[in-house]
Amino acid sequence: MKQETIDRIRKFTEDRDWDQFHSPANLAKSIVIEAAELLECFQWNDEEYDLQHVKEEIADVMVYCQNLLDKLGLDADEIINMKMAQNEAKYPVEKAKGSAAKYNQL
Repeated sequence: MKQETIDRIRKFTEDRDWDQFHSPANLAKSIVIEAAELLECFQWNDEEYDLQHVKEEIADVMVYCQNLLDKLGLDADEIINMKMAQNEAKYPVEKAKGSAAKYNQL
């Protein structure tokens, strides 16, 4: 995410004094709720969906994720790269390519 977008999210929260409601648990709950709303976009049809609604729900998930990163003092790039390194070790290309199997079943 671009820094100006992160700053906009932070300002939005600060201007409304909402940080008081942003415990890690509340933010995690909000991420799951918004992710469920994203899934709802595809509930009855995998191919016909309202792209605008999908974009709005993805944005909601990402905003809450940024709020949780801030609350926990985490850097998105750092933790994503940490997890990608773990995933690369679990799913080596020569075993995982073209397979949907879990790492312990490769």
